[in-house]
Amino acid sequence: MSFQTRISGFLGAIAASATLVVASAPDAQAEAFTLTDIAGREVTLPDRPTRIVLGEGRMMYSIAAIEDGNPFENIVGWKDDLILYDPDAFRRFEEAFPEDTARLVNFGNPYSGDFSIETVLQNEADLVLLELGGLFNAEETGLIERLDEAGVPVVFVDFRRNATENTVPSLLILGRILGEEANAAEFIDFYIAEMRRVTNVVDGIPAEERPLVVMDNAAGWQQDFCCWSFGPYNYGRFIELAGGVNMGSLLGNHYSIDLTMEGIIAADPDVIVGTGANWAEARPEVTATLLGYEGDPAENQERLAALAARPGFDTLRATQEGRFHSIYHQFYNSPYHFVAIQQLAQWIHPEEFPDLDVEDTMTRLHDRFLPFDYEGQFWVSLSN
Repeated sequence: MSFQTRISGFLGAIAASATLVVASAPDAQAEAFTLTDIAGREVTLPDRPTRIVLGEGRMMYSIAAIEDGNPFENIVGWKDDLILYDPDAFRRFEEAFPEDTARLVNFGNPYSGDFSIETVLQNEADLVLLELGGLFNAEETGLIERLDEAGVPVVFVDFRRNATENTVPSLLILGRILGEEANAAEFIDFYIAEMRRVTNVVDGIPAEERPLVVMDNAAGWQQDFCCWSFGPYNYGRFIELAGGVNMGSLLGNHYSIDLTMEGIIAADPDVIVGTGANWAEARPEVTATLLGYEGDPAENQERLAALAARPGFDTLRATQEGRFHSIYHQFYNSPYHFVAIQQLAQWIHPEEFPDLDVEDTMTRLHDRFLPFDYEGQFWVSLSN
């Protein structure tokens, strides 16, 4: 069975399930309902939650895409990772919803000791949303058990660990919880169509014509280590769907893979892609590209050139031939990763995607689904 047959069947099944859920869900849910979350847990919610705690602030990427109106309406608080690690996006939310962002409670990290059950209860939270990647820690620390004893249900979604498989069911879950089933289905339709613009083409590319790609995760975050990367998950999977061979996937079936400079030099990859975001406000010493809604093309070109000049990278064929790039890190944790896959496909197979306008994709995404306009810079290529 071909890759395209598999992905088409998978996406088609998703679309059918989306229609089924929306058709069977009532417009106004005032009674208890039960759902199965992404961790496979059956969770009963007493009624539609109106005081939700987000285990990660970056869940707002997903909520904003399907919420008709104010995406903070039912959110009582969060972990402050959006403020720290994507301040550009936070400021867009802050400008659009100043009163709501000001009232949000910082509940801390739900996977460490600074998350307070007492604060959850004081704020009368009726649901805690967590990411699947934190399931083990949430179980080990007893967080789920303690919240259950306190009568606060926990639901897991996943937009990061196994994003390409779990984004659609996670959106269906959010749509049901928020009473936004129709909007979730509309976004899912858009998501599937944009994914297929790449996967329909990539299916026809033989395995021997798929270039080797090195993904440098958070390039410039640390200066004395090379390199964090991904196995066949997240950006590693994005590379595969875009028609490349992800070097990390060849080394192990793990979410996170460490690459050595010696190994990269020996592999001599065809394409190198790093991720970057505006981490400089929380971590001034980073040398990463500062991609996002306030990204400056001139500054990011300088930063990318400095990353390309790192010892070892400067000798690689991909660097010398201009196939050295950087892309917005936060695509890895949002339902907008189809944008990253489109841009990766253009870098990996430029001859196959001459008319794919990724800037237009971003503009349409923002115009149709998000409460602020598209601006800034979200990817950059090395100028020779």
